[in-house]
Amino acid sequence: MGITIIQIYWVKRAFNLKEDEFQHSVNAALYNVAQKIYEINKTPSPANNPVKQLSTNYFIVMVNSEIDASLLEFLLRTEFEKRSIQADFEYGVYDCSSEKMIYGNYVPVNVSSEKILKRSSLPKWANSGYHFGVQFPNHESQIINQMGIWSFSSGVLVLVIIFFAYTLFVILKQKRLSEIQKDFINNMTHEFKTPISTIALSTEVLKDPAIASQPERLLNYTAIIEKENNRLKQHVERVLQMARLDKEDLGLKKELTDIHQIINDAVRNISNSNQGKNEFEINYELSASLSHLPSDRLHLVNVLNNLLDNAVKYCYEQSKILIRTFNAEKGLVIEICDNGIGISKENQKRVFQKFYRVPTGNVHDVKGFGLGLSYVKTIIEAHHGSIRLESELGKGSTFRIWLPLQH
Repeated sequence: MGITIIQIYWVKRAFNLKEDEFQHSVNAALYNVAQKIYEINKTPSPANNPVKQLSTNYFIVMVNSEIDASLLEFLLRTEFEKRSIQADFEYGVYDCSSEKMIYGNYVPVNVSSEKILKRSSLPKWANSGYHFGVQFPNHESQIINQMGIWSFSSGVLVLVIIFFAYTLFVILKQKRLSEIQKDFINNMTHEFKTPISTIALSTEVLKDPAIASQPERLLNYTAIIEKENNRLKQHVERVLQMARLDKEDLGLKKELTDIHQIINDAVRNISNSNQGKNEFEINYELSASLSHLPSDRLHLVNVLNNLLDNAVKYCYEQSKILIRTFNAEKGLVIEICDNGIGISKENQKRVFQKFYRVPTGNVHDVKGFGLGLSYVKTIIEAHHGSIRLESELGKGSTFRIWLPLQH
């Protein structure tokens, strides 16, 4: 900001200096034109300066003698060229007695002096009481064109600011990704450490020779090892699954599938996995008349599993879940509504980012990698659909999935 303010200050100051130089040169040129007209008409020059500046780009010259328009154009162009005033101008002849502008002409900068000299058809006024005015309509753009070094330095400064802002953006983004990666590693370490510790304790017990005489206890610890091993396998598969999703080709195996049947399968899975854990109630409003569409059955079941699992876990007390389907916009809409803790507006923008986990305070100690909703969005978009979240803190969330009906 400081460099930008300094640059603006010096550019403005350079522009003002150029404008003062331009006005000084124009005044000098018009004074010489007036003196030459006095000499040609053999009239005495006034004691005062005949040139008056009415604005930054408009000048009048009091000649009070005969004015020949063709001669006036030639003298104006000649004097301007001597002082390197490369700007289009227009002039007009003013009759003091009638107080009217009686003639005017526009002279572009690319017209040569020879062409002006040959213009013998221009009018001529022999009576006294006339003066002429000269205006430069594009003098500001002309001054800016002459400030090449300042335009170049300003352009370089703009590029530097853009690259500086981009660098800051990348640094902040990398910092955020580093924090997310750190949280992911911490969560993953905890998720792996718990079953590993359980397996280690169980194997220590199994090393005791006396346990062979206790078949029930032996079977119990074997079941614990099997359960924790499956838990580790699920964690590894989840991470590998997200790694595969980074590739362009997800390898979807699409076939004509009934979405209502997929919903039933997902509800059956979530019921089996939560037996004896969280209590929940699921209601249906399956109103879609067209429910068959080409899709990957396994991935869509996993998508609904993730959404239903979140609805069950992130709840104050007993979860109440409503699943709705209906047809809209040449597609099928699936809505999953819950009465959970909800998600703030700020976090709603980031819930579908990989590794991001919404902070839940002390409501639940829910562990995870922050991969579920990222996986959900990836699979839905791979089916050329879309997913949207509507939520309010303390009032639950609604995930709305739209899938196209491709026949």
